[in-house]
Amino acid sequence: MLLIDSHSHIDTSAFDADRADAVARARALGVTQQIVPAISQSGWSNLREVCARHAGLHPAYGLHPMYLDDHEPAHLDELAAVIETERPVAVGECGLDFYVEGLDRDEQYRYFRRQLELARELDLPVIIHARRAFDEVTACIRRLDGLRGVVHSFSGSAQQAENLCSLGFLLGIGGPVTYPRANRLRDIVATLPADHLLLETDSPDQPLHGHQGERNEPARLVEVLQTVAHLRSESEAEVAATTSRNACRLFGLDARAGSLGVTGAPD
Repeated sequence: MLLIDSHSHIDTSAFDADRADAVARARALGVTQQIVPAISQSGWSNLREVCARHAGLHPAYGLHPMYLDDHEPAHLDELAAVIETERPVAVGECGLDFYVEGLDRDEQYRYFRRQLELARELDLPVIIHARRAFDEVTACIRRLDGLRGVVHSFSGSAQQAENLCSLGFLLGIGGPVTYPRANRLRDIVATLPADHLLLETDSPDQPLHGHQGERNEPARLVEVLQTVAHLRSESEAEVAATTSRNACRLFGLDARAGSLGVTGAPD
């Protein structure tokens, strides 16, 4: 089985000590490709280098709503230039976060809307972060025709999932679905249209059930797969094939890219 982790922050400092080993562990279990979204302008250079060093890692560039203090209006112009020059697989991570107190909502909207515009102008998918802001994110998407992308780590209601799917967006499912008490999410995953489903880890965040307090890593995507397959009463091979196909379609990937060969030089 070939698997694609549709949301991994393996470029961050949490992996500085063993990044090559973490990539190798994932590859050994079939996780041959990872989408690696940026969170702030200061990290773009390192993200670029990490993805170039390891086969199967694909960068996306964006400005995350939780890091408003790191962003400057000029970064939006820089983002446009970087994306137009490098043609990454997506714009993001961007979005709205109404869970964290003290984050200026007007500023969040300013950065989010411009990144949605960039995604449309440059014909790229967008990777969206949404916490307690699913209706607001959906409204922003509706205002711009021609957008496509994924709302990662989806945790909304069945109606919100339906609304996003009706707009052509995919939903990223990761560690939270492995928790037995996540009944609403598990019910949604059980009936989610197959062509709107992606698997992710959000490494190093969102540890899975049974791994609380541990650093998450892409190799654990296999456990997400197992849970999703069980909930959908499908085989793991079927879910792996479907979600990999979805990721390749959305991000313009070769299904077998990164599946052969070895990782690059150690960090």
